[in-house]
Amino acid sequence: MADGDLSASLTLRRGALARVGLDRVAMVEAVAELGSISAAAKKLGLSYKGAWDVVQALNNLFDTPLIEAAPGGRAGGTAIVTLRGQAVVTAFRRVQQELDAALAKLDASLNGQPATDLFWSLGMRTSARNALRGVVSNVTPGAVNGEVTLTLADGVEITAILTRRSIEDLGLEIGKPAIALIKAGFVILAKGENLRTSARNQIAGHVSHREDGAVNSEITLDIGGGKTLVAGITLESAQALELTVGDAVTALVKAPHVILAVE
Repeated sequence: MADGDLSASLTLRRGALARVGLDRVAMVEAVAELGSISAAAKKLGLSYKGAWDVVQALNNLFDTPLIEAAPGGRAGGTAIVTLRGQAVVTAFRRVQQELDAALAKLDASLNGQPATDLFWSLGMRTSARNALRGVVSNVTPGAVNGEVTLTLADGVEITAILTRRSIEDLGLEIGKPAIALIKAGFVILAKGENLRTSARNQIAGHVSHREDGAVNSEITLDIGGGKTLVAGITLESAQALELTVGDAVTALVKAPHVILAVE
């Protein structure tokens, strides 16, 4: 499976008892192959006790044991997978194959958008008011810090400054999807042309919504490509700029204020 492909893992549970997932099915398969719990543990990178815990949990979950073992200690006793265990593995693998096939159909039905992006976006939760999905279009490394630019939409880009270690840890490289997280309070708004500012990001947009509070105003900008950017400014500033729906505005965001997140 290639990086970024959508995948799902089947998990079975009965009441409050232990679950059965791919890792535990793998134990049953390893015992069937090797005839020993200690050998199966070694193959799967488990401790002997950890392997026995899995076996006991599996046997407790079903009405009859999946694995029958003759104690032999760490040196290894004999173990067999029962007919019930074989049936469970066969059924589990069949359902997993059907689930994978269903996900493949889903992936193909999203018109080119990777399904992994879709589900990650649905599940992502953050306190940052702005979470903008994009694709890394440029990486400029430095001795300590580097610049990473995301293309958010056609003609819309945003640049973040991250430590070199962060860039490496996140695996940020050209073509990789990422999400830019920006607090609304970090977005400065300006009107007019030929602005001169030290802010690395200057994103043009139009006011699509304004909501005033007693002290602050929340201004939503349409920045193109179906994406919006929200700024939190003082009510006094919103009044001074005379911001109304439809106004052309430039959002200024310093590169160090952009946080990048990846799956």
